[in-house]
Amino acid sequence: MTTHRSASLRPQIILIDSEADALADLALAASDRLPEISRMLMEEIGRAQIVPAQDLPPDAVAMRSVVRFRDEATGAVRTVTLVYPAEADIAQDRVSILTPVGAGLIGLRAGQSIDWPDVRGKQRAITIEQVIKPGGCHA
Repeated sequence: MTTHRSASLRPQIILIDSEADALADLALAASDRLPEISRMLMEEIGRAQIVPAQDLPPDAVAMRSVVRFRDEATGAVRTVTLVYPAEADIAQDRVSILTPVGAGLIGLRAGQSIDWPDVRGKQRAITIEQVIKPGGCHA
């Protein structure tokens, strides 16, 4: 029995078609520099339901969404904005999609949880509490 949770056991995720394409390009470009994160992001894109932007549910995490999530192990709650690498700034809580937590958040919906590795590679369960879309739509 393996301790690696298969993609089929993870919650269903949903991505905007244009973002899925951009994220795949980004993951491929980063594969030499960040092979593990690139692999994880490509795996998430591969298992996602892909929809046009207008069909994305308001509570699904997309790029530039503000996301409040809870670390189930510690109970810590964090609010971040999910961004592309050039926009990342941890001091302003802007987390890159090319970080373990960024790759884990994309496509999840409010109320969903996922087991995902932290920056040290330790599996952590995170739960999405709230998603605020760019422009302020709360879900």
